Amino acid sequence: MSNADFKVNFKKMIKLKSKSHFLCIGFMLLATILSCDKASEADYVVIENSPVKVELDKVPYAKLSDYNFFKDNLKDQNPSLGVLPYKPTSELFSDYAQKNRFIWLPKDTKASYINDHENLNLPVGAALIKTFYYTNVQPSNTTRIIETRVMIRKEAGWIFAEYVWNDAQTEAVLQLEGSTTAISWKDADNNIQSIDYKIPSENACATCHYKDSNVLPIGIKPQNLNSNITYPEGNKNQLQKLIEVGYLENGLPINITSVVDYNDNSKNIDTRVRSYFDINCAHCHQDGGSADYVTQLRLAFNKTVNPSNMGVCIAGLSPIPGINRSRLVTPNNIVESSLYFSMNTNLSIYRMPRLGRTILHKEGLQLVQQWINSLEECQ
Repeated sequence: MSNADFKVNFKKMIKLKSKSHFLCIGFMLLATILSCDKASEADYVVIENSPVKVELDKVPYAKLSDYNFFKDNLKDQNPSLGVLPYKPTSELFSDYAQKNRFIWLPKDTKASYINDHENLNLPVGAALIKTFYYTNVQPSNTTRIIETRVMIRKEAGWIFAEYVWNDAQTEAVLQLEGSTTAISWKDADNNIQSIDYKIPSENACATCHYKDSNVLPIGIKPQNLNSNITYPEGNKNQLQKLIEVGYLENGLPINITSVVDYNDNSKNIDTRVRSYFDINCAHCHQDGGSADYVTQLRLAFNKTVNPSNMGVCIAGLSPIPGINRSRLVTPNNIVESSLYFSMNTNLSIYRMPRLGRTILHKEGLQLVQQWINSLEECQ
């Protein structure tokens, strides 16, 4: 029944005066309400609850499947209701592993904005999920998922949960002590790469996520999420998507100073290298970070507006083997730039980053070399 029909019937009813007529009024009103209910059933939307389980007194669970982050086959990484994919504009290099990232928040909670370069303030109960995998794995050119890392915010702070996948790719089980696994894959140049992939221990995770005696996420910052990715319903800005689904308070500034994709050759070389250092190095080389003692380097994107914070024309902490004189970054001279040397070696005593990399990042080295060769001479 339409609203117009309801009004007409009501006007007719109020003209009736006898008791029997008033009884009729009651039946007519009841019939009207029932007919309205039936008419509106098709328009009623059931608000579903996320099947995800993050019971803070019970996590970390023994198995990845216990959380219900993914539906159907676990290896398909098909997110459950409320599990939202995200992707930093510039991504951390991890021996060429590919990654799927997701965020989940408890019902009726929201994250809040602090500033462009700090992590979103995620609520207690929030979970960040990151899966590491390789494609074209040899000898059968298949996909192999190696690990899924979960960070969960409890009342006392963030915890780590490391899940290692079985050979059948049907489940991942909790493992906090760290391990290695051999893997070979065909890279973008059709060459076979082989490594002993390092699955980090809980302590190793804390090394990179450490700041001011706390452990924190790394990539969930507005400057890293102010870019578009493709969702099932189409391409959209990630911060706006978080607001749209109710995961982020709608109070962002009009302009957000943001990193760029360091692989994008159309962007300025200085901005690209600053974006590279931010995601690959800044979590340790910052005030309160695990490499806080290297006071010459402050590599967060908001700090590298000043080139000296990237080591430009700054004396190196230790000499490069075989080179008597070196700066952290010597313009137009990668041989006498200790920062470049540390990126271009796999010797554990010199290698940077110390964790998360066992082979050279060819594209990163090319970027840093191009940047060093673009710099003006020291004054």
